[in-house]
Parts: sequence; C-alpha cells; structure tokens
Amino acid sequence: MNEAIKEVVSVVVAAELKDPRAGFVTVTGVEATTDLRHAKVFVTVLGRQAERERTLAALRSSHGFIQARVAHEVRLKRTPQLEFVYDETTDKALRISSLIDEYLQEHPTPPPAPGEEAAADGADEAPGDAEDGPADWPEDAP
Repeated sequence: MNEAIKEVVSVVVAAELKDPRAGFVTVTGVEATTDLRHAKVFVTVLGRQAERERTLAALRSSHGFIQARVAHEVRLKRTPQLEFVYDETTDKALRISSLIDEYLQEHPTPPPAPGEEAAADGADEAPGDAEDGPADWPEDAP
C-alpha cells in the first residue's frame, strides 16, 4: 500500500501540483499506519533550507488536493491523512561521505591492518607458503 501511495503522490507532485513555492521534490517513501488513517510522505527537496521550507509549506497546503488524487487512484475504503516530512537520509549520507573524504585527504595512506605489520617486517613468505607446517603438526598432516 505504501508503494501505491508513493507512486500516486510522486506523479501528482511532479505533474499536477501548480504551487509556485514547490521546488524540485522527490518522494522517497511512504509509511502508512496499519489502519490507514495516517501516512507520512517522506520527501527530499533540491536546494537550501529556505527552499526546503517553502516546498514543504506548498505540499502541506496542497495536501487536500494530493489526498483527493490518492483517494481517486488507489481506491481505498479510507484514504490516509497525508503528512509531508523532509527525509534527512540524503543529507546524512552526504555528511558521512564528506567526513570520509576529509579523513582520506588527511590520511592518504591507509593504516596497516592488524597482523600486516609483522609481515612487512621482512617475512617474505605468505602464511601457508612454507613446505613444512608448524612444528607441532604430525608428519602425515597436509
């Protein structure tokens, strides 16, 4: 049901919503309650905080129109009350990516993994390359 609502809201917002305050909106998900009385519609907005606030205001003021389109297209016994919520997932992902990039600029060479330091100290053979196994292995062990 969430996916059906998401599809309808996405089309309505992209093609039918005429509010000039609405910027570039992407509907990222919908979470409807089990009784279908309420549904949170998660959106992302291209632009800064002010653009986000204007777009959310436009969506909230148009929720009746959008909800009527959902009722018409999805045909439910009860159409959920839509609540538009900004989805911070993209912002968080960009922040994490930025932190990783910053770390990599400060630390261009990755630190050695645990156990690699001993191998880098002059041991030429990789583990398991020796002809003989450990001293405590029986003679007939592979």
